[in-house]
Amino acid sequence: MFVTKTLINPSSFLSSFPSSKSQSLPCAARPRRTFSNPSSLRRNPSPPFCSLSITNSVEQPRDYLSTPAELRVDILSESLPFIQKFRGKTIVVKYGGAAMKSESLQASVVNDLVLLSCVGLRPVLVHGGGPEINQWLKRLNIEVSFHDGLRVTDAQTMEIVSMVLAGKVNKNLVSLIDRAGVKAVGLCGTDGRLVTARPAPNAAKLGFVGEVARVDPTILWSIVNDGHIPVIASVAADESGQQYNINADTVAGELAAALGAEKLILLTDVAGILENRDDPNSLVKEIDIKGVKKMMEEGKIGGGMIPKVNCCVRSLAQGVTTASIIDGRVPHSLLLEIMTDQGAGTMITG
Repeated sequence: MFVTKTLINPSSFLSSFPSSKSQSLPCAARPRRTFSNPSSLRRNPSPPFCSLSITNSVEQPRDYLSTPAELRVDILSESLPFIQKFRGKTIVVKYGGAAMKSESLQASVVNDLVLLSCVGLRPVLVHGGGPEINQWLKRLNIEVSFHDGLRVTDAQTMEIVSMVLAGKVNKNLVSLIDRAGVKAVGLCGTDGRLVTARPAPNAAKLGFVGEVARVDPTILWSIVNDGHIPVIASVAADESGQQYNINADTVAGELAAALGAEKLILLTDVAGILENRDDPNSLVKEIDIKGVKKMMEEGKIGGGMIPKVNCCVRSLAQGVTTASIIDGRVPHSLLLEIMTDQGAGTMITG
């Protein structure tokens, strides 16, 4: 079973959030739950003990300070059921796409993670960094090549992938989260043997592109139990120490399963799963595993959405409660997905 809904413009919903310079994109209300006054959940009030703005990297308009005090209190009050529901729960977020390329969207994601951490959730961030890798490969005159949508990774390319993902991109995200008010710890799959890799089946063509062979989340427990946010690059080594480039969606899904996460959330450059790929207004807001498998059999899900859906289905089969594919182009899409009835994409249930 699945539910479709005509999309609406979220700009009115987001008008009281710290605004972003990026263009608002479609998002629809989920019909599965009711809420007394959704229009009042229009911004992310900051707890007094946390700073939620990245003042040194992205200047954000502070027009939300003009919001009447009564409305701001109402927002806090109506957020309480969501905070109570998810407090103490682990949320694994895969971060990439447009939300990584835009500074304003990057600030939005970081602030959302910090807010969620401050109200008691346990977010874990997994990231890729394809555009940044491409820039460095071109700068070093190394050919960029793809096969079946996966990066062909020879030894020289793998060296750059490791340096960019586990170095530049990872540490930049850690710095942004630290400055926004919560301590972050940067890791890659190799650290603490968090992820053990194995070669992909078509390694002869892809080179050092890997799959997840095993996950040992031991190193993460002390980090999340101390209220810190793990930031994990999708690079891991095999038993012999050879490093592999692994799809970040796959790493996020396997980590979510190993951690017993409440939610897996994949930030993407699309609205979510569409009933009709040619109709952006046909967003499927909620669907179960049976329904999404039927859509794949009917050819309604294709291209780059297939591995994302498979990742979600696999994590659900291993005990994750829900998995969502959400529109990372929408400012504060994480808060919309977790803290409101509206959501920001497609939620898949077991």
